[in-house]
Amino acid sequence: MDGDATPQLQVADFDFELPREMIASRPARPRDASRLLEVSDGAMRDHIFGVLPDLLDPGDLLVFNDTRVIPARLKGRRGEAKVEVTLHKRIAEGIWQVFAKPAKRLKLGDRFDVAGDLRGEVVSKGEGGEVGLDFGLGDTALMKALAKHGAMPLPPYIPREPSADAEDREDYQTIYAAREGAVAAPTAGLHFTQDLLGRLADKGIGSAFVTLHVGAGTFLPVKAEKLSAHVMHAEYGEIDESTAETISRTRTEGGRIVAVGTTSLRLLESAAGKDGAMRTFAGETDIFITPGYRFRACDLLITNFHLPRSTLFMLVAAFAGLERMKAAYEHAKSAGYRFYSYGDACLLHPKQTR
Repeated sequence: MDGDATPQLQVADFDFELPREMIASRPARPRDASRLLEVSDGAMRDHIFGVLPDLLDPGDLLVFNDTRVIPARLKGRRGEAKVEVTLHKRIAEGIWQVFAKPAKRLKLGDRFDVAGDLRGEVVSKGEGGEVGLDFGLGDTALMKALAKHGAMPLPPYIPREPSADAEDREDYQTIYAAREGAVAAPTAGLHFTQDLLGRLADKGIGSAFVTLHVGAGTFLPVKAEKLSAHVMHAEYGEIDESTAETISRTRTEGGRIVAVGTTSLRLLESAAGKDGAMRTFAGETDIFITPGYRFRACDLLITNFHLPRSTLFMLVAAFAGLERMKAAYEHAKSAGYRFYSYGDACLLHPKQTR
């Protein structure tokens, strides 16, 4: 964990009530017609996401997460018993850690059958419903099989019967998604359209791309009472040399680094040195950002509205201030904003005490 949690804060400090009807079940159309709440010291401003170029300056740099969500949810059988799995994390070629329901029906050596060209063997079992499945396929062949048989792994608060549908295949994917491996979308990026990207570029606002393969652990609840007792899930990320140089040059020239989503921010903070210099990165990060953390790499954050008691709400509270974020969420509720993955967004300015 990088950055000590504020000792007196408990997980309960990050709780709030949200009426279920405020959870978005479909995205805005067009994507950039969603709403955007700008939050800075002493001010909240309501916008439409499409005005983002007016809120940024020439020379600023948007850092996007270009991970691509795979159709990671599979329904199949162990013998006559129905089993559903969600791929969670790649272990090796053709071998994935999955969440299985019901996990107790799967034992070491059991076969999970989806279709003639897709089946897996149980090679490990862990706690909390985690199972290791060896699909016996190369990565490329497995991705093709998932595209044919899998469903998009929508978060549990978006109910679909019987599962994610054809619209979700497009909706739950950023328009710039390039590198397969995520099992949850970097949702702040869902608001961008080609037109909006063009208008940002026309104003002299730069774009850079990093990769963090978002895992299903992003939806796991924080079960500990104290922040210091929570064990953060690890996710694989990469920042190449060209991108690191672009970020460093932007800073040197006086531009701001605008993280598009908490996933981009977490990866940038993982790669930044103590002096703020950006480095290349290739590996897993389990950085857990809570109030008291000193940010080194990011100047602004674009993010959606997050679940109560979640590590993501803790992160935005660290960036913009817990009381300010609680007030912002109350404003969003009273103003009818839409919450969570398919919902509206925030543009967060950092606490001035940074």
